[in-house]
Amino acid sequence: MAPNAHEAKMAHPRMAAGALFFDAAGRVLMVEPSYKDYWEIPGGYVETGESPLHAAIREVQEELGITPPIGRLLAVDWAPNEAEGDKVLYLFDGGQLSQDDLAAITLQPEELKSFAFVSSEEIVERTIPRLARRILAAAEARNEAAPVYLEHGQKPGSEAA
Repeated sequence: MAPNAHEAKMAHPRMAAGALFFDAAGRVLMVEPSYKDYWEIPGGYVETGESPLHAAIREVQEELGITPPIGRLLAVDWAPNEAEGDKVLYLFDGGQLSQDDLAAITLQPEELKSFAFVSSEEIVERTIPRLARRILAAAEARNEAAPVYLEHGQKPGSEAA
């Protein structure tokens, strides 16, 4: 096989990375974008030459104005999108935010309207099913102290909800 033909078959996925932050009750911090009709988690696309972890740290700083320590990988989700092609999404553990971090949050005004800590039930209500599955699986992986591999927000072989 010619090198160009082989390379043409290789996936060139878009990568995105985000962080899950928790409060003392175990609720997840979500943000309300001004440009979407559903809530998200802090994060965004990985730039060329940037690691997924660094992208998560940068996006949290850009979106929330804080630089808390970002911990271990919680989940990797392969989630191809018809419009955008192959996507691989990384979720990292932001841990429990301190009172100082919470007080220092300054939302990126051109992108975000608000933020809130939300329960598992509220996550499902506030966002799209694929993202809700990804967040809930990552939160579960945090409790199990082991990262999880997902496809479309689900463990391979599990039935679609």
